[in-house]
Amino acid sequence: MVHIPIVGFVLLASLVLGGGCKKDTPETAKAASPAPTAAQTAAPAPPKPVPAELPDVLARVNGRAVTKAEFQQAVRNLEAQAGGPVPPDRRDLIYRQVLDQLVGFRLLVQESEVRKTPIPETEITSRLAEIRKQFPDEAAFKAALAERGTTPEKLAAEFREQLAAMKLVETVVTPTVAVGDQQLDEFYKKNPERFQQPEAVRTSHILIRVPEKAEAAARRAARAEADRVRAAAFKGEDFAALAKQHSQDQGSAVNGGDLGFVVRGQTVPAFEEAAFSLKPGQVSQVVETTFGYHVLKVGEHRAARTVPLDEVKGEVTEFLKQQQLQEKTAAFVEQLKAKAKVEILI
Repeated sequence: MVHIPIVGFVLLASLVLGGGCKKDTPETAKAASPAPTAAQTAAPAPPKPVPAELPDVLARVNGRAVTKAEFQQAVRNLEAQAGGPVPPDRRDLIYRQVLDQLVGFRLLVQESEVRKTPIPETEITSRLAEIRKQFPDEAAFKAALAERGTTPEKLAAEFREQLAAMKLVETVVTPTVAVGDQQLDEFYKKNPERFQQPEAVRTSHILIRVPEKAEAAARRAARAEADRVRAAAFKGEDFAALAKQHSQDQGSAVNGGDLGFVVRGQTVPAFEEAAFSLKPGQVSQVVETTFGYHVLKVGEHRAARTVPLDEVKGEVTEFLKQQQLQEKTAAFVEQLKAKAKVEILI
């Protein structure tokens, strides 16, 4: 499927208010928020029911409509990101959140117009050109847009709005975001469990696959091949080269059998037992699992530890900046909403 970028709603939901573009690192992904207050822990009021049949206009922001079509597209985008439909028991809540985000996006776009935020047309042209490259010709490009219910002109207009909101946030909010050493230190000290690194071994393997219901003769042949590969590795032949030549694990064979650091509980028991029993540089005996026969080699054994702040300072700084950007952008949107005329029609 050719990918046509999702704009508008996703800008607010994902880039601005939903976590930023950067993926959380293992050390920061579970970062704890401040302890909730009693009011925050109280059961929230149920959302107002959303009618089964939506009107053509769901809301107006300073007189400009938020239409049923763009709302439905936003929901489809959200479902595509989630990998499934909106659960019926959460429909009212999620639909209200989507509508609120669309209203917020409209407020950002309108404020960018008021401030005459410059929008480089070259960026819009460049984005359209990147999408066109995915199609064999202009007719195929327009046909794909038609399936989505849009045109090149409408898509360009969507990009223009997206850039307008992004540039506004970059101009007004981003300069106010700052993370100092004291904040880093406080976050690190308050979240020690987020910086625990478990015991791990850097493991490479060569896999000779055996089908689950393979006959005895096929199993013997696979075992014999595994024994030959193991003997070659034990004699000192280059393990990475052997893996590239013989391993039937396509994901790791191209990397010389390297699986990276393996932690306990990540692999099947027999594989784990062998990996953690080896010393760095050692080659295992042939190990049988449900996948087939493995020959392992361990490169490094890393003890469990608390990762020092110096090692993750960059990642934590970026995480806190993104968190702060989300909060400040949300506050900015609320300020715009307070002085706007927002009509919710459902």
